Amino acid sequence: MRLHCHNLVKRYGLRAVVKNVSIHVDQGEIVGLLGPNGAGKTTSFYMITGLIRPNSGKIFLDQEEITTLPMYQRAKRGIGYLAQEASVFRKLSVEDNIMSVMELSTFTKAERKERMERLIAEFGLQKVRKNYGIQLSGGERRRCEIARALALDPKFILLDEPFAGVDPIAVEDIQQIVAQLKTKDIGVFITDHNVHETLAITDRAYLLYEGSILESGTADELASNQEVRRKYLGQNFELRKIVPLDTEDFSRPPISEDYEGEIIPGEYSEDALSREKDLN
Repeated sequence: MRLHCHNLVKRYGLRAVVKNVSIHVDQGEIVGLLGPNGAGKTTSFYMITGLIRPNSGKIFLDQEEITTLPMYQRAKRGIGYLAQEASVFRKLSVEDNIMSVMELSTFTKAERKERMERLIAEFGLQKVRKNYGIQLSGGERRRCEIARALALDPKFILLDEPFAGVDPIAVEDIQQIVAQLKTKDIGVFITDHNVHETLAITDRAYLLYEGSILESGTADELASNQEVRRKYLGQNFELRKIVPLDTEDFSRPPISEDYEGEIIPGEYSEDALSREKDLN
């Protein structure tokens, strides 16, 4: 299955911030979207997620056009989304956070319970399963959010700044989790300002510059491209690749079990807060 967009354009007044951008992501690969501030990266990403509607251009899931579909309809078709803002329900436990997304699914009660237990085990959340969302460290919160996103078996997951608000010591842990999503045949589309961390796990990446795609290719191809270095990466950029662990189990963090981490509740979007209010 392929998620792809063609010739996306977004204008604000007379100013075009995205100009004929075309991108594709297949299941089982990790694709990055990079670029300096003001390049149109976030706008392009939000058009693909469904948060912003393009002025022109089309978005497809295989052969079905989904350009005008709202996010919940895209989710039903297998497109998951993880926002940059902390989206855990702060007053719900880790268990209830994961269970909450399955409330309106067709899964039986037993199936929901089995999925929740499997995800808690896979993501190493056993010790914090009863903790409220607000009690989690940045790395634990990201684990919970990704586990929750996987509860509905998405074909694709769109990650907006997944390394934001995460303790530096937990970044490699999140990288391993994202890298291993490929083993589940999930297509990952990721945008992040942390270029080193992003290129370390991507199979391919697109570089936006002044609203258009400047270059695309593998991490090695981009890192060796002199124009990309001159305009974005810098001449001293060094590519560091992450080697995924040979397992589908996400519960082996590089962090000591005694590491408690800093509690980083983060900024919560109005959408997340409204969903939490509805659940209370």
